[in-house]
Amino acid sequence: MTRALYSLCGADERRFFSPHCWKAVMALAHKGLDFEEIPTTYARIREIGGGVSPTLPVLDDNGRLIPDSFAIALYLEEAYPERPSLFNGEGGKALSRMVEGYSQMIVHPSIMRIALLDIHAILDEGDKAYFRQSREARLGKSMEVIAADSEAEKAAFGAKLEPLRHMLKFQPFIGGETPLFADYIVFGALQWLRVCVGVAMLAVDDPVLAWFERCLDLHESRGRTVTAA
Repeated sequence: MTRALYSLCGADERRFFSPHCWKAVMALAHKGLDFEEIPTTYARIREIGGGVSPTLPVLDDNGRLIPDSFAIALYLEEAYPERPSLFNGEGGKALSRMVEGYSQMIVHPSIMRIALLDIHAILDEGDKAYFRQSREARLGKSMEVIAADSEAEKAAFGAKLEPLRHMLKFQPFIGGETPLFADYIVFGALQWLRVCVGVAMLAVDDPVLAWFERCLDLHESRGRTVTAA
């Protein structure tokens, strides 16, 4: 069987930085499925499957194309039910949707403001103009103006992880004793930060950092990419 995951990369094709692609990587590894990760720049996304998706990741499972990280997780759960579950039932799917909302509405915007210039710097030259135009249109300011507040954003970042920190008082993973897709959602966000900037803004005794390290030790994730730190 041929299985490939199209993942967003920078100029260095070993530097996979998209949080959404990392969710899919972890989901495939959790299921124990072999796959090839195909480095893809923004400019090359439209070449996949005749333009099947404007964004990444896209999973090609023996000719079946599935875009979107959450859709990929749902597909893997249905297609490979005999392998370890990503959700452990409907409750786990609902949990993952809630965690997805928290990550994308609270954590992602903060990381974008912290890492904006760093992300731009690692991109392929053909992607830089698109990235600047699209992000400045979305954020309503120039990248340089946003980056001017990055130190303040770093100082405030830890507080945005307080819900996760609270949960870690009771269990080692969001999924309980073992990780579920909900863990990979927030992991993807912090891996995005790690690859582009590093995670030095988290204290060495922060339970969130310990959880992140546990996630890095899953599925050989630590060595999968070039990182900033």
